[in-house]
Amino acid sequence: MAKPQILLTNDDGIRSPGLWALAASLSDLGYVTVTAPRDQSSGMGRSLPNTSDGIIQLERVQVNGQEWSVYAVGGSPAQSVLHGVLEILKFKPDLVVSGINYGENVASGVTISGTVGAAMEAASLGIPAMAVSLETDSKYHLSYSEDVNFSVAANFALRFARLLLEKKFPNDVDLLKVDVPWGATSETPWQLTRVSRQRYYEPFAPQRNSWTEPATIGYSQVGSLTDEPEDTDVYVLRKKRWVSVSPLSLDLTSRADFGELDRLMRMG
Repeated sequence: MAKPQILLTNDDGIRSPGLWALAASLSDLGYVTVTAPRDQSSGMGRSLPNTSDGIIQLERVQVNGQEWSVYAVGGSPAQSVLHGVLEILKFKPDLVVSGINYGENVASGVTISGTVGAAMEAASLGIPAMAVSLETDSKYHLSYSEDVNFSVAANFALRFARLLLEKKFPNDVDLLKVDVPWGATSETPWQLTRVSRQRYYEPFAPQRNSWTEPATIGYSQVGSLTDEPEDTDVYVLRKKRWVSVSPLSLDLTSRADFGELDRLMRMG
């Protein structure tokens, strides 16, 4: 059989060591084409900003002694997927993988994540997709720090990428979200999890003297294990220190009883 075609992207940008650790790992599985944002694009979710310039630059990089042709895209992670599928490959790949992200993407903030957003965009095209993140201290989140070792997360990504290529998943599993704890080893167990409802990262106002000064909303990690169900991504990652694997659906419909909800909304 021909090797599968894998499209690789991220939200930290084309220069991220996490991206290249994943590229090296997935190259054992298939042909890897890298289309990633030219710039740091964390927190962009699945956005398709009309302010993106869409410029695609072909670059050559060295990874573990191997030279790669890669494509830096002037756009969001989701736009990098679209440019990759529609303009660079010009066909749907067998798999799209997004990551490896500096920092875990868990709980209700997953829709903020550009890592997850890129995988969601691929899934919306009918392509098997996966988002991979590594738990790190927040000081690393917007860095390209070499202090972070992505090798174990890359090995887990390879394991689940192989499953996505070899198995037929249920229709409602549109993508996998994989979060690897800091300090994990190849022997660390993994568990299927659901997404926690809690607010894991708390926003706070910027410190500035005037609204006319440029500033961005800050955040701090406030994830709590108090009363947290044992089957969530937060509990499995933070408490059990296992790899969390969340099967995600593009169907965001509430699971409330429609009959009951309909009666509630129509009551006089």
